[in-house]
Amino acid sequence: MRIDGSGTLRASCALCPNPGPMTLDGTNTWTLREPGARSVIVVDPGPNDERHLERVARTVQEQGAQVAVALLSHHHDDHTGGARYFAELTGAPVRALDPDFCVGGSPLRDGETVRADALEVRVVATPGHTKDSLSFHMPSDEVILTGDTVLGRGTAVITDDGGLADYLDSLYQLRDLAHSADVRALLPGHGPICTEPMLKLNEYISHREDRLAQVIDAVTAGDRTPEEIVARVYADIDPAVRPAALSSVRAQLRYLAKRGDIPVELGEEI
Repeated sequence: MRIDGSGTLRASCALCPNPGPMTLDGTNTWTLREPGARSVIVVDPGPNDERHLERVARTVQEQGAQVAVALLSHHHDDHTGGARYFAELTGAPVRALDPDFCVGGSPLRDGETVRADALEVRVVATPGHTKDSLSFHMPSDEVILTGDTVLGRGTAVITDDGGLADYLDSLYQLRDLAHSADVRALLPGHGPICTEPMLKLNEYISHREDRLAQVIDAVTAGDRTPEEIVARVYADIDPAVRPAALSSVRAQLRYLAKRGDIPVELGEEI
C-alpha cells in the first residue's frame, strides 16, 4: 500500500526516507489543511533529515500556504530530531506535551483544540508507548493521528519511560473515541493508513492480553528474567528489535506484578 502521498481530504503524508526495524517504511509527516485555506498544521516533522524537512516546507509553500504550527506526537528522535530546523525553515512554532521539545510555542494540553483557519485538531493524551505520547483527532475528516500508539502494521513498543497500564487505558480511550465519533481511519506515525479503526484497535487490545497470558505462562514455567521471557515468548524475533521486546517485557512484568498475577519481586525495576 502506498504511504507517501496517501491521506484524506485534509491530511497528506510525506514519508521520510528513514526505514528500519523500529520505523518500518520511515516516519510519516502529516500535513493538515482545510481545503483552500492558507494555514497548515504539520504533525511530526521527523528526524534531522534536511531534504525531507525542506521537501515538506517547500510543498506547503508551493500550495500557497504557510505552516501555522508543528505538533509532536512524542519525544522520540525519529519524530522530533528535525523540529528545530523545521521551525527555522517555516517560522512556525513547534508544540509538544513535554516543554523541553517545544520551539517557540507553549506545551500542548490534553483536550486542547489547535486551530489553523477553519481546521480544528483536538489533542488526546495517549500515554503508554512513551509517557508523553499524544494522538490528534481531526473531526472534519473523521480521523485520528495516532503517532506510535497505533502503527499501520505490527505492534507498538512500550518503552521504559512508558507503561502498560497507561497504554491499555489509551487503547480503550481511542476505541471509545473511534466509536463515538464515527472515526473512519487512523493515520499512524509509521506504516500505512488504517481504514478499519475498530478492527485495528480491537486487535491491539487482544494482542496485549495474549502477550500478558504468555508472560504469565513463562513465569509459571520458571522464567525469572526479561531475557528468559523474551527467549520463550518472542522466540522468532528479529535480533534488531530484541531491545524493544525486552522493554515491552519489563513493562509487562511491572503491570502483572502490580495486578497480583506474578510475584511482586519480578515487577521491580531491573
